[in-house]
Amino acid sequence: MEKFDKVIYLITGISFLIIGVGAFGYSWFVFIDQVQKGFLHATLILINNLLLVLIIMEILRTIINYLKSKDILLEPFLFIGIIAATRKILTAGAEISIMEITDEKVFQHYLFDLGVNALVVVALGIALYLIDKRRPEHTA
Repeated sequence: MEKFDKVIYLITGISFLIIGVGAFGYSWFVFIDQVQKGFLHATLILINNLLLVLIIMEILRTIINYLKSKDILLEPFLFIGIIAATRKILTAGAEISIMEITDEKVFQHYLFDLGVNALVVVALGIALYLIDKRRPEHTA
């Protein structure tokens, strides 16, 4: 059963690598395609897509670490959460700056979304700090 698990993890890792490379190429293709519609808009799309690539690669790194050590670490998932929340903050911020928001409820929804995701980034950052501080090399 352990060999079967290893094969599944290996196939999954290779799949994430292929998806990551494809998403990276697609990100730049979309950027080049969208740049004539506006550099700022194209750049925001590129940043959003590249952050997705980082999430995919962080998952791949987690799979590789598991195959090497048989341990699943918490830190990569915290990094993924931080990247995902940052991606959402950038996306919402970009939508606010590009759109002409006339409805106050829509604007408040965007602000609430930004605030929640900012709190997620802070909370996960604190969790990373506490995990790092708990490591043996940091204790007296």
